[in-house]
Amino acid sequence: MAKIKPRILIFIDWFLPGYKAGGPIQSCANLIEHLREEYDFLVITRDTDYCETEPYNTVMAGIWNQLAPYLQVYYVAKSDLKYSILKKVASEARPDIIFINGIYSFYFSVLPLRIAKLIGAKQVIVSSRGMLAPSAIQVKGGKKKWFLRFSKFIGLYSGVRFHATNNTEQGHIRKVLGQKQEVVIAPNLSKPFIGNGLAAKIKNRGELNLVSIARISPEKNTLFALQLLAQLKQDVLVHLDIYGPVYDEVYWQECQSLIRQLPEHIKVNYHGSIENALVECTLQQYHALLLPTRGENFGHIILESLAAGVPVLISDQTPWRNLQEKYVGYDLSLDNPQHFVEAIYTLAQMPNEEFCVTSAAAAAFAKEYMLDPAAVEKNRKLLSF
Repeated sequence: MAKIKPRILIFIDWFLPGYKAGGPIQSCANLIEHLREEYDFLVITRDTDYCETEPYNTVMAGIWNQLAPYLQVYYVAKSDLKYSILKKVASEARPDIIFINGIYSFYFSVLPLRIAKLIGAKQVIVSSRGMLAPSAIQVKGGKKKWFLRFSKFIGLYSGVRFHATNNTEQGHIRKVLGQKQEVVIAPNLSKPFIGNGLAAKIKNRGELNLVSIARISPEKNTLFALQLLAQLKQDVLVHLDIYGPVYDEVYWQECQSLIRQLPEHIKVNYHGSIENALVECTLQQYHALLLPTRGENFGHIILESLAAGVPVLISDQTPWRNLQEKYVGYDLSLDNPQHFVEAIYTLAQMPNEEFCVTSAAAAAFAKEYMLDPAAVEKNRKLLSF
């Protein structure tokens, strides 16, 4: 007789086949893929992608969609975003564990906390997804700070286990919610390693093809990246391709204004959003990832870039640190833009032979991380009840 697996119900604003919300979708999908033999997963999510109004045309809203033997997804239409419907669907799922993604979403982060208590889940886990970091709270900070103070006052997270991806995030959570808040550290899981190998790339001295894959927003620091390129001398030719949805239209207009002012030796093109399935082959076309983000609790695109043999040029506000000594890229302080400019210049002047060495080092570093069984074991402990 087959063993009955525990049932995990995930609440998340956007999920597959969506991709425009980036990291949280990937984090949940990867968790499911790694632990699919041990748990049955059910997901409640919207029937649209991030920043979209048209429903998906490959799934059905209002019913459970069986996407895999271990995965069912209920897509909620906008007209059905009601407490009564969410509670009914969650009750149908009969979950042992409820796993909530995010903090501020009324329908997918706040209401599920109430629903979890009413339907008697054995364990309730909240993954803050970096939303309690100081840099994240500052964005629309007035409303967020009020909500967090109110949540602490009414004990909204009483009896809830929080998920942190590292020690820094654990500190951020407890600073906001109190030192007694239960927080379990488990790194976000990568895509299962499949070892596609490296695509051959030629790196001419004095030339550099950069890529940025992230939503266009102040948090991702797109404008800062463009300001760095504007400072480069004329003895290098640099090309930056930007992929990702526009989250802040006013901010993007600022970026476009600067792009129009860039000198001839700096070329920037915007390609819109990119589907997850195309990310790996797209990355293979570039020499380095440029992502001076203001903060990431993981940064899937950083790991995917390294796995593709693409060195990364990022800020020191992510878990990916000490990259230069590993010869796989740079993690630099946003307080010193000149260090970024110098790093871009160094990469541009790098000859092909040296680039091949750092590209191979990046891929080897990513492979070692992706095959580490300790990360999966920590996620098992997170999901224990």
